Amino acid sequence: MTDARTYGDELAVVIVTYSPGEVLEPCLDTLAKATERPLRVILADNGSTDGEPERLSAREPVELVPMGDNLGYGSAANRGVAALDDSVGWVVVANQDVEWGQGSLDALLDAAKRWPRAGALGPLIRERDGAVYPSARLQPSLGRGIGHALFGKVWPSNPWTSAYRQSEAEITERTAGWLSGSCVLLRREAFDAVDGFDPRYFMFFEDVDLGDRLDRVGWLNVYVPDAEIMHIGGHSAKQASVRMLTEHHRSAYRFLSDRYRGPRWAPLRLLLRAALSVRARLEIRAAAKSR
Repeated sequence: MTDARTYGDELAVVIVTYSPGEVLEPCLDTLAKATERPLRVILADNGSTDGEPERLSAREPVELVPMGDNLGYGSAANRGVAALDDSVGWVVVANQDVEWGQGSLDALLDAAKRWPRAGALGPLIRERDGAVYPSARLQPSLGRGIGHALFGKVWPSNPWTSAYRQSEAEITERTAGWLSGSCVLLRREAFDAVDGFDPRYFMFFEDVDLGDRLDRVGWLNVYVPDAEIMHIGGHSAKQASVRMLTEHHRSAYRFLSDRYRGPRWAPLRLLLRAALSVRARLEIRAAAKSR
């Protein structure tokens, strides 16, 4: 772990970008109504080729931090946070394809005052059609994880998926096992306490892992539905769907195998690897047919 540092009360937004096309401009446009506080905006760019991050970084207060290559979501977010000075004690990490609701960041900061042990705070996330996305979930225990993996696609209302996604949970301010990394406010002190996102996750499960590690060292993940954003969803994933499906299952295995280590759990890890590999191939085949 890193040494404890003292931070100020300033706010910054780190947006991870990857050839965002038309989605980044509305993200930046709507950000202006999300808070009345001054803020810095970092575009942590994973090797975009469309020129949009460069073009939009000419705006105030936007700053481009190029990665030079596609390092993955968590690694880019970590570097974006590292570019901030110690006056910034609150950092929002967000996808390039979110649009911000009125006062959404101020609502998250207000909730942080009510929850002094909150290390991460997440808003209510709506999809393009207005549906509420289940962005505050339980940790995927072995039973819930296997049930969700096996039945989530063919039986969406199965009890394991419903429990994991908290589908029936009341939309109210509460603690959660983890919060969607598509938009999350992080107390920088807490982010430091777990050394940020685990860079081994290229994409997917970096937010699940972060929530779990925050919880293990005594910080809370808090869902704040008074804050609201819209997530267009899947922009980067659609650009490389086969790779993203592969990465999703690879990350799922990494998360579970990290928590079931040692010789005793070796048979379970082998079973998980085989099952997730088969599931990935089936989903890739189904995606190919649908195109």
